[in-house]
Amino acid sequence: MSRPGVVHAVLTAPFTRRAWAEAGYCLLSFPVGLVGFGSALILLALGVALTASVVGAGPGLVLAVLALGLSGALAALQRALAARLLADRVAAPARPRPADGFFARLDARLRDEAAWRATAYGLVKVPVAVFQLYAAAWWLIGVFDFLTPLRWLIVDPADGELMRTISPFPGGAGAPHSAGFAATFITAGIGVVTLLAAPWFTRAVVAVDRWLVRVLLGPGELAQRVRNLEETRALAVEDSAARLRRLERDLHDGAQVRLVALAMSLSMAAERLGPAGGPVIDPDRARELVRTAHRSAGEVLSDLRNLSRGIHPPVLDEGLADALATLCAGTLVPVELSVDLPRRPSPAIESIAYFCVAELLANVIKHSGAGHAVLRAEQRNDRLQLLVSDDGHGGAEIRTGTGLPGLAQRVRTVDGSLRISSPPGGPTAVEIELPLHA
Repeated sequence: MSRPGVVHAVLTAPFTRRAWAEAGYCLLSFPVGLVGFGSALILLALGVALTASVVGAGPGLVLAVLALGLSGALAALQRALAARLLADRVAAPARPRPADGFFARLDARLRDEAAWRATAYGLVKVPVAVFQLYAAAWWLIGVFDFLTPLRWLIVDPADGELMRTISPFPGGAGAPHSAGFAATFITAGIGVVTLLAAPWFTRAVVAVDRWLVRVLLGPGELAQRVRNLEETRALAVEDSAARLRRLERDLHDGAQVRLVALAMSLSMAAERLGPAGGPVIDPDRARELVRTAHRSAGEVLSDLRNLSRGIHPPVLDEGLADALATLCAGTLVPVELSVDLPRRPSPAIESIAYFCVAELLANVIKHSGAGHAVLRAEQRNDRLQLLVSDDGHGGAEIRTGTGLPGLAQRVRTVDGSLRISSPPGGPTAVEIELPLHA
């Protein structure tokens, strides 16, 4: 990101929806973490202690099952908070199927891996929850200090407690006393700095909790891999079906109609020529119909050629680098191209990369209002990375109707990924990562 972009991001961070959502997540997640820690430490520990004794084995098992169930419910609430406020949707782990019989169900509950991982989350969440509450306090402290001149005018300046500067740092570091009205503006400046720093500190704390949620509250690594493969297979089937429907529609509405017109023109021309061996009935009309048939044949060939390009562009026969150069040369916006591909990807990956870049460059021309774009294609760690950036007005999102949802779905069919950075005001950068071989 350029220096003006960094300055713009720092100055506008406290006013973004993301910053407020992360601050709200810290506040709401704190009590959930405390309850989870209490259930894990008190109920589960007491249940394990009673189970170890002969007399209290029954109540101990009940307490252990109750603690695991409460941890699972709190885990669901935590996933809902992450999905609602952070747009971080973590799939719920698979739960064991209920078995017949009381002891069989009890055994299944005690062997529930997801419940035990949720309990572990409740234990390790406490220090993170404390930092989350501390991060949320930065916002309140920043507002309190920023309003110091107004507080000076409203309350009695002699009241030292009300006029005291609050510092977000332990021990009150960096908190001067407002000895006069002019000094209150120094405190207000400290409040502004605190507010500018609060979103970034909050984001760092939330990033730790995001990782814990994915690792401990999501499905296990194997289950997640199986789920991803199932989704990838479904997306590949849907993408293939959509391509077949589009190809069938184009053939039906384009080439087939022109072939019917060609056949009719030739049939009418044959009628105007008359029977074989006989005199020509209407030679002028026959010539006109033959010329019409000739034009129709040319249009049919053009339609079929366009359809073949949509399936596999001939320019890809020379490699992805030449194909991308051809795309950049044909755009209305100047595109700076950089290609570093020591190894050639498989044909399927080259085709996906080509169509993704073509769609992104079309979006730059149609929607971004950019005057310059950059396209980089390089190989890193056996992965193909494509980066398309522009200096437009930004604001692009996956949810917008600019073809980005289709691109995200297409790259996922080969276990790829698509990331977008497009703050309002720009710049926009879309990064696509694909395997070298499908």
